[in-house]
Amino acid sequence: MKNIKKLFILLAVLPQFICGQDLLEEIDLETSEDFETAAFKGLKVVNFESTKMVSEKELYFVVSHRFGSIKTGIEDFFGLDQAVTRLNLIYGITDGINVSISRSSFQKTYEGALKLRLLRQKKGDFPVTIVLYNSVQINTSLDEDNLPGLEFKHKLGYATQLLVSRKVNEKLSLQLAPTFFHNNLVSVTEQDNSQYALGIGGRHKLTKRWSINMDYGIHLNRAGASPFRNPLSIGFDLETGGHVFQLHFTNAQPMNINNFLGQTTGDWSEGDIFFGFNISRVF
Repeated sequence: MKNIKKLFILLAVLPQFICGQDLLEEIDLETSEDFETAAFKGLKVVNFESTKMVSEKELYFVVSHRFGSIKTGIEDFFGLDQAVTRLNLIYGITDGINVSISRSSFQKTYEGALKLRLLRQKKGDFPVTIVLYNSVQINTSLDEDNLPGLEFKHKLGYATQLLVSRKVNEKLSLQLAPTFFHNNLVSVTEQDNSQYALGIGGRHKLTKRWSINMDYGIHLNRAGASPFRNPLSIGFDLETGGHVFQLHFTNAQPMNINNFLGQTTGDWSEGDIFFGFNISRVF
């Protein structure tokens, strides 16, 4: 456990040693032709956040929908009757600073998040783009009648991700996402409240408008008695007039970081997977 904590501390401070300039100054640098652009076209790879940012003074409204497991077959109309929806508003304070608020029907979860671009991939100079994502979520489905002694603090969860992406060429982009998340209340007795994971993702452009995306989350300190699994997701992005419509299949129905990394129940080998999509509107 100590080695895992040291690894995450190292990953968090690594950008400061790689580049000598002040990171806060880097956030607001104007776009240059030397910078690589569009490593990812969507704000998500599939489940994991991507290094794409909302531009200054733009407001995104994102509707994310995830049906129930297709394993249930016609009984639940292949998941239609057990859907989860997440509504997310994301605003660009600057090109490198985004804030967001969301509400998910999974555990009636509210979330606030801050996304900061620290460094950008630059041709012949810096090899990757680095973005920091921080979120706080509230599980409002927890009820004092069912959990005696429940306090507001027990409903809270926190997450921090360091998103490191590289646009390898015009068709291929890759991303790593070391993640720390903490729940003040966990459902598995042996599970540590503080948990660690490593996200791996990528995008491969198929045509001018279509790409295939994939991401996988490796939980690093899951309790041995835990029934939950690592999330594996495959999706397709369709670019339509400056907007991106995302279709995906995943074994994780929840969409907030703490939930899809800590509470994924589906099993690809048994056909226990969920179909979903993201639709965004820019104001």
